[in-house]
Amino acid sequence: MSQSAPSPSPPPIQVAVIPVTAFQQNCSLLWCTRTMRGALIDAGGDIDRLLAEVARHGVTLEKLLVTHGHLDHCGATAELAERLGVPIEGPHEDDRFWIEQLEDNARQYGFPPARSFVPDRWLVDGDTVTVGDQTLEVRHCPGHTPGHVVFFHRGVKLAFVGDVLFQGSIGRTDFPRGDMPTLITSITQRLWPLGDDVHFVPGHGPMSTFGAERRSNPFVADRVLAG
Repeated sequence: MSQSAPSPSPPPIQVAVIPVTAFQQNCSLLWCTRTMRGALIDAGGDIDRLLAEVARHGVTLEKLLVTHGHLDHCGATAELAERLGVPIEGPHEDDRFWIEQLEDNARQYGFPPARSFVPDRWLVDGDTVTVGDQTLEVRHCPGHTPGHVVFFHRGVKLAFVGDVLFQGSIGRTDFPRGDMPTLITSITQRLWPLGDDVHFVPGHGPMSTFGAERRSNPFVADRVLAG
């Protein structure tokens, strides 16, 4: 009698990356596949599109996560939290001054109206956040902004890095309280130790791995920093 192979278990989390706003910022819909409860990471805008994706995947949204306080990453957060009655977690409190400027920045850049907010929970390095029954580790990675955080799922080796790191580039440091040496330290001391095989979703553009960036990124490749 033949015996069929067991079906592979589904991954503990699923992710849909949704570019939003005129800046094409990557908002990530992350959900726990066992509970189908999820979170939006960096809800910058285009609320109707985000909610349509949540519904399409059959996810119950339970919270909003924020990597940093720039408009394109959290401009829709206050309205979504109010509309859905869900909490906001992140970023680090050092980005409070950016969040307080959201309304003015929306006018300045021609964005739809945005409102400032106070997260239900400011995050610090070493914290964890939960999505369904899954856990994300928090890394405080200042440099692009002083309160920038990164979310890392150790089980599937996936990080949501906002504007800290991109495929072939790094975050700008010419904004108020940005700092290039601090950003380089955040990348090399807070991200690289997580492993070369970690895939990451950047704030803009395609995904990559930490290993690929250590080999070829013109700003933070090992050979560049060694030189």
